[in-house]
Amino acid sequence: MVFFLNLDMVNYRNSSTAKTSKFTGSQLQRLVCAYFRCRMRWCSSSMLHPLRCVRVRSCARRGKNTVPLWIREVWAYMRLLVQSLYFSSLTDSDVVFDSVFEPVFWTVDYVTRWFGTVFVCLVVILTGSILAIAYLILLPMIFRTYTPLWIAWHVCYGHWNMVMIIFHYYKAITTSPGSPPTEKNGSPFVAVCKKCIIPKPARTHHCGICNRCILKMDHHCPWLNNCVGHFNHRYFFSFCVALAVGCVYCSISGRNLFIEAYNAIERFKHLDGEKPGVPVTGMGVLIGLLPPGQTTYQTAAPPHTFKEKLIHKSIIYMWVLTSTVAVALGSLTLWHAVLISRGETSIERHINSKERNRVVKRGGVYRNPFNHGRLNNWKIFLGVEKTSHWLTRVLLPSGHAPPGDGLKWDVFPVKKDLIPV
Repeated sequence: MVFFLNLDMVNYRNSSTAKTSKFTGSQLQRLVCAYFRCRMRWCSSSMLHPLRCVRVRSCARRGKNTVPLWIREVWAYMRLLVQSLYFSSLTDSDVVFDSVFEPVFWTVDYVTRWFGTVFVCLVVILTGSILAIAYLILLPMIFRTYTPLWIAWHVCYGHWNMVMIIFHYYKAITTSPGSPPTEKNGSPFVAVCKKCIIPKPARTHHCGICNRCILKMDHHCPWLNNCVGHFNHRYFFSFCVALAVGCVYCSISGRNLFIEAYNAIERFKHLDGEKPGVPVTGMGVLIGLLPPGQTTYQTAAPPHTFKEKLIHKSIIYMWVLTSTVAVALGSLTLWHAVLISRGETSIERHINSKERNRVVKRGGVYRNPFNHGRLNNWKIFLGVEKTSHWLTRVLLPSGHAPPGDGLKWDVFPVKKDLIPV
């Protein structure tokens, strides 16, 4: 094949016209370029040259590529992943793991991003069902049976808790967690994101689901369909506290109602299982217990209606759901409270643990640079700058922004002296 290729080139040069060659000008140019590329390849085996020439010649005859664009893009992406495994001498096991499992991570991120809307709708539906049961069943029952003092307590506390849950959940969903600027500026940074290719300030991490870097990223919450970061971390934690406390309130105050409803349902099942009539035979017919021609005695209708069964089942549903959420969400809320007291996020918890073990092995003591003490950590997190803020910014709905811009963390934004509580 190499001999024929050279012969065609000689014939093309010696001939006065291009008609004596078997190839057109563009085809011959491609063959010449392919030939010299084959000659410059690292492989010295001459047996590969005919195969490469045949491949170039067949591609020239086929002309335009008929492979779909999306297949070529996927194939190019997979080739890039394979090439990244031997990109440089600094490649380690983490790089190989990320490259091999990149399609798996992409699939998980895509599914989580799609299911985020489903989770938000689920939260709205479940919370709405509890509110419907409270307004349609429990509140009328409270007005009929409770004293005026207890009525005032349940009405005031229940509505305050409901406002706190709705406000903080809405703000946690709609508030952006914050991202570093894409333009060049004078903000300090500690690394460069390998996904966004932009500088990352301290406490900033990349979220594969949101496909961007998040300032002071804690985690991506599918129940919010949003990342928890610098600007909405307080809304997320306040929502968790309000919802967990509300579930505990419903579970404790509705315990007696749950027991009564459960016993009523069991009693209804027992009555429904009884036979509707009792057969009368023997002396009963002779002494005239039944009219002529009747052989069974019809019992009375069961003393319950469909509305009563629906009310009892709704109470059971509310108690089981709120008790389950109180245990699960209460544990998560306590864990985040511990992290806030330490001045770290969920991601920084793992990073600080590894760094602490590394420093301890060297005989040193590791200190979290963002830990300013428990009370000061809470004041920074909640945005408390004076005593009245414990009421206006903590116990009441507040849309104030957190201290700082999330880019610089070297300035302590709260006074050193502790505020009297």
